[in-house]
This record gives sequence, structure tokens and C-alpha cells, in this order.
Amino acid sequence: QTVTRRFVLVTSGKDPKMSAPAKLQDMPPRGGYQSIPFARVPAKKYFKGWQLIAAYAGFTTVGLSLYYLNCRENHRNEVEMRGARNVIYALLLAERDREYLKQLRRNRDEEAALMKDVKGWEVGTWYGEPVFKTLPKDKLVDPTFEEFYVHSASKDRANRKNVKMWA
Repeated sequence: QTVTRRFVLVTSGKDPKMSAPAKLQDMPPRGGYQSIPFARVPAKKYFKGWQLIAAYAGFTTVGLSLYYLNCRENHRNEVEMRGARNVIYALLLAERDREYLKQLRRNRDEEAALMKDVKGWEVGTWYGEPVFKTLPKDKLVDPTFEEFYVHSASKDRANRKNVKMWA
């Protein structure tokens, strides 16, 4: 035999010069295997039917009573919050109007400071001529957006202008 053929036989376990180990047949243990349990084994019952129905009725009764009490409390809180919102709404509107009038006053003061050196200039008029001739003097004319924020910082004006986009 050649060396390569011997190498192939040795590595494949078929070398004729080596003795093969005796193969043992797998046999059952002495006395045989245990029998396979295949009989039906019913599940253990922890509660009887009437106990389950009673538990359901008890839990439902307790749950509904707690739900009712919680709903009453929530309703009471909602009424209180609605009342507080209605009360504070008038205050917030008054504060908004107050701040609006303060800004109009700041604008008039700034106009007076800017135009103090211009001859014949009166605040709120165009060289002494009223801008709105047909309106009474005590009538407040709301300024335009740009006119309202004319003396404010440009950042504040830009923030206020973008509020409409986010609302």
C-alpha cells in the first residue's frame, strides 16, 4: 500500500490492521421500562361555581361603588376648576387690557421724545391735523400691528408675530 492510501484509511477509521471495537446493542434495563401514564388527569379545582359567581358579584359591587365615589370627586373638582377659570378670566382680560394701554402710553411718550425738536408737531396728530377727523376725540383707535410694536425690540415683535403660527 502507498502512504497516502494508508493515511486515508487510518483517518477514516477503516484501517484493516487495527481491530474495531465491539459494538454493544442498546437494551432495555432489567425488568423493562416503566409503563407510560396516559390516563386523563383532571385539573385540580380550587373554587366551586357558586364561589366564583359570588366573588364576581362582590368584586363588581365594590368596584362600582368605588367608581361612583371617584366620579363624584372628579365632578366636584371639575366644577371647582371651571368656576376658578371663570373667575380668573375677567382678571386676565383686565390685565391684558391694562398692559395694552400701558404700551400705547409708552408709544406716545416715545413719539413725544423723538419729535420734540420738530416745529408744529403734536403727539397723535399729523403736524397738528387729527389723523381721524370724523371720530370724537375720546375714541380709541386701535393701532396696526407694526404701529403698536414700532418702539419695541425687534425680537419681541418677531416673537409676537409668530404666536399666530403656533396657535
